[in-house]
Amino acid sequence: MGTHVIKMPDIGEGIAQVELVEWFVKVGDVIAEDQVVADVMTDKATVEIPSPVSGKVLALGGQPGEVMAVGSELIRIEVEGGGNHVDEPQAKPVEAVATPAPAPVAEPPRSEPQVVASQPATASATAPIVPRQASDKPLASPAVRKRALDAGIELRYVHGSGPAGRILHEDLDAFISKPHSTAGQAPSGYARREGSEQIPVIGLRRKIAQRMQDAKRRVAHFSYVEEIDVTALEALRQQLNQKHGESRGKLTLLPFIVRAMVVALRDFPQINATYDDEAQVITRHGAVHVGIATQGDNGLMVPVLRHAEAGSLWSNAAEIARLANAARNNKANRDELSGSTITLTSLGALGGIASTPVVNTPEVAIVGVNRMVERPVVIDGQIVVRKMMNLSSSFDHRVVDGMDAALFIQAVRGLLEQPACLFVE
Repeated sequence: MGTHVIKMPDIGEGIAQVELVEWFVKVGDVIAEDQVVADVMTDKATVEIPSPVSGKVLALGGQPGEVMAVGSELIRIEVEGGGNHVDEPQAKPVEAVATPAPAPVAEPPRSEPQVVASQPATASATAPIVPRQASDKPLASPAVRKRALDAGIELRYVHGSGPAGRILHEDLDAFISKPHSTAGQAPSGYARREGSEQIPVIGLRRKIAQRMQDAKRRVAHFSYVEEIDVTALEALRQQLNQKHGESRGKLTLLPFIVRAMVVALRDFPQINATYDDEAQVITRHGAVHVGIATQGDNGLMVPVLRHAEAGSLWSNAAEIARLANAARNNKANRDELSGSTITLTSLGALGGIASTPVVNTPEVAIVGVNRMVERPVVIDGQIVVRKMMNLSSSFDHRVVDGMDAALFIQAVRGLLEQPACLFVE
């Protein structure tokens, strides 16, 4: 038997350090070749680290949340044959533990890597459930924890079938669908709850926190909110979906708003810009690369719709859907998460009345979409019901003057209220 050491790989961009986000194996696991053993994060994306060999995990080189140097020891595996490592003092092994430290950064539902070692069988429908000890914190993503809380389920009663006993959505489904003994019954919604939970800020959540803090510290934010009558736009959208939805795909409001931004930016190039405040240089971009703020289980990501100015409604809609799906499933690559020149953010049905979005530096503008609702408005002295929606947008006042921001949003408003103008050249 020999030892194979996997070192933290150089994943490009001249990065010297990366953050270890999550382990998918533990000491003692038998793993297969090409099985994903860990997720690591750069400034731009999460990267999966697969094992090039099959064998037994001997030691882990770090804890989730730890920043590790490229080339440092990531994991040590016992393999058949000689391996690639001569025994020497280990750089930084982690003591063997039953389970890895819980990772608070939620991963979207994913196909679990195949593990050679057999997994524990799911608890039977009739057998009483033996809960974990109160001190044994179950592993689960924030999305799973919220779902369990809403359902009044204590996770310590739920069998986890994921790596290291991680509780998945499928495990909750199985728990809810099966009868349980009294020992495993979920508490009443009025039952007292004790204890607290400490969640380390690591992985994507750490990156989001750092970027938001940096943006608020460095950018001179100001926000501008405008009300828009989207009655005609919504009628057009529904008509296009009825006529072409089956053949070209369904349209949401987002590709129309992207089109309005593209057209309006022709007259406001100072808003489709990035600002290097260290070099004191503003770069105005010809191409409109729209960042689409996307919320997933593991946090906010901003995949980029490139050359939105060259796309049709349907091509932009398809690309927005593809990028959002890739981001939510943690499959977006570094190129898809960088290079935006302006950002569009929407909370959909939860959009509220107004918001104050944070500029996605080094950009200088972000356009926020609030909820569309029917409201009574006065037109020509008559009260009529119209479909109304607010745009809540923020700008970097160091680069964008208030008048220019207001005129830009008014231009977007005019295009959306008279949607035929979106296609007039």
